[in-house]
Amino acid sequence: MTSAFGNLSPHQRALVDRWLPGATVERDHSWGLVETTVLEMTHAGSRLIVKAGGDGDHHIEREIHAHLNWLGPWTSRGRAPTLVHGSADAKLLVTRYLPGELVLGSKHADDPAIYAQAGELLALLHAQTAVTDDDYEGRENEKSLAWLGRPHRIAATIVERLRAEIAAWPTPPATLVPTHGDWQPRNWLVHDEAVGVIDFGRAEIRPAFTDFARLAVQDFRRDPRLEAAFLDGYGSDPREADGWHRTRVRQAIGTAAWAYRVGDGSFEAQGHRMIAEALSSSPA
Repeated sequence: MTSAFGNLSPHQRALVDRWLPGATVERDHSWGLVETTVLEMTHAGSRLIVKAGGDGDHHIEREIHAHLNWLGPWTSRGRAPTLVHGSADAKLLVTRYLPGELVLGSKHADDPAIYAQAGELLALLHAQTAVTDDDYEGRENEKSLAWLGRPHRIAATIVERLRAEIAAWPTPPATLVPTHGDWQPRNWLVHDEAVGVIDFGRAEIRPAFTDFARLAVQDFRRDPRLEAAFLDGYGSDPREADGWHRTRVRQAIGTAAWAYRVGDGSFEAQGHRMIAEALSSSPA
């Protein structure tokens, strides 16, 4: 085992030793900004991914839940890794390694055909089930207000405007579906021209259009052809105007505040731009 394995807690290391005796670490894929350790390992001739969360982690439990409940339409097509072992209590999971080149930073990042496939895959996820939640909008408003109450670098005048706008929003019932939660090229792989999906730590029941949020402020923004291809693959555009606006504002607040907390300056700058753009489209 390499030093990266030492980032796991004693309980996590013991579980890996029990699940994968004699396994070796091939590569550390950990992001660095969060406390999740991601290791590529080899065991009995198979390539595996081991994810281990830190004390404050909430993502591993979500990821295990997604594997157990929502990923069948993808795993049955070889488009997502399959779960081998998991323990929500230990904040630890093991999946099969999914081969492929990361779309982000590759030639595929500007290929409309890739976005069409991503739209098709997302539609499969969203189509599995839908529930109506009378309290979703209110809960999301509270989350945004909580972010504004934590340390950040959003100007006081902007905070005041955001609080006033959120207070004025209606809270209608929302239709929720299984969502990925971070649907963008950094979580897509391409292998033999087929798109695969990784990282389900933000998977949760939400409105379908929330999975459009990252793409809208990044990839769709720089090339409208990518948006057109994605919508063609998805089959429709679920972004109802008022709900989409509220989502844009919430995403902007969360991006700016979270990025400040973890020290990601470029992502924080994106969050401030998102806030400005969302407020510019606010109803008069």
